[in-house]
Amino acid sequence: MRIAIIGGTGSQGLNIGKRLAIAGEDIIIGSRKEEKALTKVEESLELLKDYDDIKMEGMSNEDAAQAGDLLILTVPLSAQKPTLQSIKEYVGDKILVDATVPLETAIGGSPARFVDLMEGSAAERTAKILKKTDVKVVAAFNNVSNSLLSNIPEPIDCDCLLAGNDNEAKQVVKEIIEKIPGIDCIDCGKLEKARMIEKITPLLIGLNIKYKSQFGGIRITGIPKK
Repeated sequence: MRIAIIGGTGSQGLNIGKRLAIAGEDIIIGSRKEEKALTKVEESLELLKDYDDIKMEGMSNEDAAQAGDLLILTVPLSAQKPTLQSIKEYVGDKILVDATVPLETAIGGSPARFVDLMEGSAAERTAKILKKTDVKVVAAFNNVSNSLLSNIPEPIDCDCLLAGNDNEAKQVVKEIIEKIPGIDCIDCGKLEKARMIEKITPLLIGLNIKYKSQFGGIRITGIPKK
């Protein structure tokens, strides 16, 4: 399986790509500009040179969406709609993991505050934009901080909350994400649950700011995770 990270040259997308590449996945880093993707991949391969069999290449978002078997969207809210529109013809019946969080930074505000969307959540907004396709949208990675992702090779002490309407798609996503050491995935239910999942993120950001940390995350206890 080839995993294409759409808008993957930002810190979140690139670090997800690195983590999954270390775990043995075949990664495509997508960008609005192919040259930027190629540059970021070259830099990443140099950083990961001590790991064996790293598979990572750079492409435009459109080419990445076409070539990837599973897509991960890692863009800020302001870029969500135009990015999805640019790849819409290539998504088909693939799984698309949406990591978007509607933060107030999209309108010049605080990263510790949430923006309410008409669709209910960013993931539901993605599903609406792609409604004429057969894509299976799964919300994931919303609560896993970039600081944890970038702290390679340390395990990630955080659960990853999932939401989506297709159970098989969620299982595929779960199995992939749990290849990253330390992460447990929890299926929270239908895609509408993304409304609550996404709202946890500004809380975590606020706590990290309050306590001068970068590694605050969330763990769900008392329920079976496997």
